[in-house]
Amino acid sequence: MKLGIGSYSVPWHIGIGGWQPDSPLSVEGLLELAHELGVEVVQYCDNLPLHLLEEYRLEALQSQAAEWNIQLEMGTRGLEPTTLERYACLAERFGTPFVRVVVDTADYHPTPEELIRDLQRLRPLFASRGLRLAIENHDRFPAELLMQIVQSAGADWVGICFDTANSLGTLQGPNEALDALCPYVLNLHVKDVRARREEHQLGFRIEGASAGEGVVDIPAILRRVRAANPDANAIIELWTPPQSSLSETIQRERQWLEQSVRFLRGVLESMRSK
Repeated sequence: MKLGIGSYSVPWHIGIGGWQPDSPLSVEGLLELAHELGVEVVQYCDNLPLHLLEEYRLEALQSQAAEWNIQLEMGTRGLEPTTLERYACLAERFGTPFVRVVVDTADYHPTPEELIRDLQRLRPLFASRGLRLAIENHDRFPAELLMQIVQSAGADWVGICFDTANSLGTLQGPNEALDALCPYVLNLHVKDVRARREEHQLGFRIEGASAGEGVVDIPAILRRVRAANPDANAIIELWTPPQSSLSETIQRERQWLEQSVRFLRGVLESMRSK
């Protein structure tokens, strides 16, 4: 298990929704940040899409990553076949064993049956290359249903990108969700959160936290995933709450990222020494 950062480690640096920095972090900038932090993996997702890059930038990115000994991972959103074919080619080119995907888009919210059907249509695209598709547990499907979808579509080529916070959208904590999904985890998104009761006492607010500062038992999650799949890398993601200005938010995001890297590096080093 290697430690990495991804494009959802620093969404405020890149720009999200109506909040756009004057100098957004680029594809190359994220790789440079990973090198600066001394992590081993960079994961590019749909907020910093690789398939839109010109060939010369892809070549330069691949060359620089090789020089710095940084593994590249990638992902997208939706199951549009042409886009996924492009990512399958990129994964094959960069030596990445899987493509991470968030299923839902603004125009695509499949039922479980529709999702299984659409996944089965994609099987030749991935299986012929020896690649796997890692579906992220992203809010809508409970873990048990996701497990059934993976099994029905074919666990030999479909797996899970497990996010430690996303299953809260189905009122499942990370340990509960992992009970069903752990055997299928290909990739891990490490995201810490806090749960705070609202001042009026009628409900809770879920907020992000730097790794180790929230309520997620990250060491236990890492141990479980590592035991199930030692090749699954741990990618830091952050839900940094907005501050009084975008520049202050970006500064907080960078602080949390550095803190998270230090915390996770310590946890992983402790695990390796045992």
